[in-house]
Amino acid sequence: MSVFTKEYFTMKEEDAILYATTKLDIFAEDAELSCKEIGDGNLNYVFKVIDEKNGKSIIIKQAGPVARISDEFKLSPDRNRIESEILKLQFDIAPGFVPKVYHYDPIMNCCVMDDLSDHEIMRTALLKHKKFPLFADHISTFMAKTLLLTSDVVMEHKQKKELVKSFINPELCEITEDLVYTEPFYDCPRNDVFEGTLDFVKEQIWADKALALETAKLKFEFMTHAQSLLHGDLHTGSIFIKEDSTKVIDPEFAFYGPAGYDIGNVIANLIFAHANAKFMISDDQEKMDQLEYLENTIIDVVDLYKVKFNTLFDENVLDRTAKSEGFKEYYLDSILRDTAAVAGLELCRRIIGLAHVKDITSITNAESRTLAEKICLSIGKTYILERDSIKDGEDFAKVIRKFSQQF
Repeated sequence: MSVFTKEYFTMKEEDAILYATTKLDIFAEDAELSCKEIGDGNLNYVFKVIDEKNGKSIIIKQAGPVARISDEFKLSPDRNRIESEILKLQFDIAPGFVPKVYHYDPIMNCCVMDDLSDHEIMRTALLKHKKFPLFADHISTFMAKTLLLTSDVVMEHKQKKELVKSFINPELCEITEDLVYTEPFYDCPRNDVFEGTLDFVKEQIWADKALALETAKLKFEFMTHAQSLLHGDLHTGSIFIKEDSTKVIDPEFAFYGPAGYDIGNVIANLIFAHANAKFMISDDQEKMDQLEYLENTIIDVVDLYKVKFNTLFDENVLDRTAKSEGFKEYYLDSILRDTAAVAGLELCRRIIGLAHVKDITSITNAESRTLAEKICLSIGKTYILERDSIKDGEDFAKVIRKFSQQF
């Protein structure tokens, strides 16, 4: 009996090779397989298995019962099933934007998928200050399709409720509820605030009762609004990219929630890249070009999403009440409101909370990092408090320009 049919254990590189040999029908019998564990995230183990004869390769991603970042986070390995199933669903709904899944193993809690080594993690690429002119078009298409076409306004209602049930994801939702919506907004022991920014955080974030009230409202809206099937962690570290291709990965936080959650995460992480460019590019012309590119990308992500949402809505919505005059505009406004709010939450939590982003932590000068963090926090707070008035891409960009110039 195969060792992989008995019970779960955390694989090592040699185990991944044995798994590929005995459990998968992907490589030739005479393949010369090698493996490297390449996971650099907080939760999972990621093995790249390659046939040295011809370069053919796959990814085996394994989910353990605790997070890699800390044993404190006990996690259901069911997140691997969720990831496998949502990737297959997204592969059908938004073809070309996610890797193909070949196999899911409920015993070893792993899935096997395309290797995207010809792409680059988007966060890494943006830290090198690269530009991707097609990204806004790609990601807005992906989000418009995956968010609207999994919602009640399009799906048969009982079918949608079955999906809600299938993608209940309580452990990972709890991480989001704690790390995004709760802990950054008070002096939580688990927070990790840069010394130069601490006084600003105490005065502008933790002492602001109006902000506390609004984040409380947003938390319970997140917990109770099963609007769309979310990726749930759609940042630039969850996107593989090259000049003509965008691939979204790692949807293990997927569940049904407010559609603006995914869009807001994309916007916030582009703002982190903007802050990095402002303080890490020394050549004035190069800096201006990169900042302009990122601002235009943010504007285009929002505005292209709106255009594609309206087209998909008109083509796909069958529910009689959803066709009521003015409803489409109301529904889209609510998504944009949530987009602004979540962008603000993400900007705050990545500065204050446990999980930071390299865009900010790689800013080597302490004074510059402090200024970058104050910019992000100020933008984030404004997005949260003024979310009702942010309706298009230029509204997002105005706030970015205001605080980028202020500090």
